Amino acid sequence: MRPARGTMSSDETPNVPTPRNSREAVREKAQMVHAQQSRARLMRRLIIGVVAVVAVGAIATSVVLAVTAQVAKPQLTPVGLDGDGFLITDLAAVSASADELPADPTAVPTQAGSEPIAAPEPTSTANAVDIHIYVDYLSPDAGAFERANSRQLANWIAEGAAKVTYHPVALLTASSNGTKYSLRAAAAAACVASYSPAQFYAFNHDLLDDQPEINSDGFSDAELANATVAVGVSSAKTVKACIEGQDYVTWAKDATSRALEGPLAGSDDLVLTSSPMIVVNGEQYVGALDDAAELSQFVLTVASDAYYESTPSPSPTPAATEAPAPEESTAPTETPAQ
Repeated sequence: MRPARGTMSSDETPNVPTPRNSREAVREKAQMVHAQQSRARLMRRLIIGVVAVVAVGAIATSVVLAVTAQVAKPQLTPVGLDGDGFLITDLAAVSASADELPADPTAVPTQAGSEPIAAPEPTSTANAVDIHIYVDYLSPDAGAFERANSRQLANWIAEGAAKVTYHPVALLTASSNGTKYSLRAAAAAACVASYSPAQFYAFNHDLLDDQPEINSDGFSDAELANATVAVGVSSAKTVKACIEGQDYVTWAKDATSRALEGPLAGSDDLVLTSSPMIVVNGEQYVGALDDAAELSQFVLTVASDAYYESTPSPSPTPAATEAPAPEESTAPTETPAQ
């Protein structure tokens, strides 16, 4: 028997969620999505935190390594220093050859048309004139002084008339487009003085005679190292490594600071004010830098003053007095009786 029209069997009832069930399903789905989003945000935060920790750790490690390397590297000091300078004792490799020096070893070259001036003549090595020359290898004035006076300085050294000490300094470090040429050149000179002292004078002369332009980059460390080979340094590989490793850059900076604070070697109160600065027996030379005759006259005057100050005046000796002649007798004489 068929059911009456308008009625439906319970088996044919459609499976349609009620409004309440629909809301609960949406709510559950929203909660699931929110939970997924929360987990994603948490994961991102964890990843960012880990990356930040790793980055900070890497930076800290690099800083520690840099500081450790700086501390571990010893502050090197050149060999053979004489008051932050290098005393010239060997002229075997002077750039100016012996043929270029004056024929008369007691004379020094002067300006054309003038008579040669005798070099100071010490009575002993201890009485030799003490000359200290402070040079910045980028200074045009230092170059002019070297070209005008190198021959007579070499002559005085060879004759024992003067002790000459060169002091590399770095006053023009900021005048080489950031390459710090003055500082590097001073350090290079210290490398040569330490490992090949016989060639220091020649290298020093070449750096001053063939200078780069001021406010230029200057010579690179490799070019400075090649220049040492040109003057015939011994231990060329060691000198090259010293220059390219900038072993004495810190020393050059500190030596310049000490010179600026003073007193300069051989003086009581002088401080470094310019390059070149020439100090003779403690007195600063303020004459023309390119006039060899004027420098020579100044050196002779200072040497003469030092000689007379150190030589004691002879003590006066009492004059010998003659013994008085015996006096004649004044007794009256008797006359014979008449």
